[in-house]
Amino acid sequence: MGKRKENSTNIINEEYLKECDLTYAICMVGGRWKLLILCNLEHRKLRFSELRKQISGITERMLALQLKELEKAGLVKRTVYAEVPPRVDYELTSIARELVPIWAQLSSWGKKHKQSNADISLVENLSTVN
Repeated sequence: MGKRKENSTNIINEEYLKECDLTYAICMVGGRWKLLILCNLEHRKLRFSELRKQISGITERMLALQLKELEKAGLVKRTVYAEVPPRVDYELTSIARELVPIWAQLSSWGKKHKQSNADISLVENLSTVN
C-alpha cells in the first residue's frame, strides 16, 4: 500500500473516527474480509493456503493485506517456523478471542434481520401482485 499524506482527508477523518470507542472497534474488524478471516481462525491455527481455501472469493493479495492489518492491530498472531519449505501459521490472539461471543451475537442478529427483510420483501411482492 502506498503512503498517505499526513494532511490527507482520509487521515484527518480516521482521527475523528477513533474518538468513539465503538467506531474504533468496528474499524479494527470492519471491511469485507476481516471478520471472515477471524471467524475461520476461531477454532484452530491455519496456514495461509488453508485460509485461502476456506474463504471463497478472496484473492491471495487481499488475504495477505488483511492478515497484515489484523496482525498490526494485534488480533492475529503470525508464527513462522524455521523449516524447509517455510511454514507460517495464523491464530487469534487472546484479545481477539474476546470478540468471539460478540460476533456470535452479531451473527444471530444478522440472521434475524435478514429473515425479517425477506419477510417484508415477500409481503411487498404479494401486495404488488394483487
